[in-house]
Amino acid sequence: MNNKEFVAELAQRSGYSQEDTQKLMKTVVDAMGQTFEEGGTVFFAGFGTFEVKKRLERTVISPATGQKMLVPPKLVLNFRPVASIKEKLKKGEGSNE
Repeated sequence: MNNKEFVAELAQRSGYSQEDTQKLMKTVVDAMGQTFEEGGTVFFAGFGTFEVKKRLERTVISPATGQKMLVPPKLVLNFRPVASIKEKLKKGEGSNE
C-alpha cells in the first residue's frame, strides 16, 4: 500500500477529508522524526515501539575482493511490534496469500 492509498483508506475510516488526513499524517511523521532526532522512542498502544538504536562498529569482508573493511558505528531506526501482532504473524493471520 502506497502513501496515497493509505491516506485514502485512513480518510474513509476516520470520516475526515483526504486533505485533512494528509495534513495530519504529515504532522505525525514530522513529530516522530523530531523525536528520533532527539534520540527518543515513539510507542503506539496496540501496535509497537519505534526507537533509535546505535549499531556498533564492526569489521566486514567484501565478497568481491575479500578485503576486510571497518564499518563505523551508526544510528538506526528499529521497530518492535507488540506481542499480539507477533502472534498474528506467527500464525499467518492477515497474510496476503
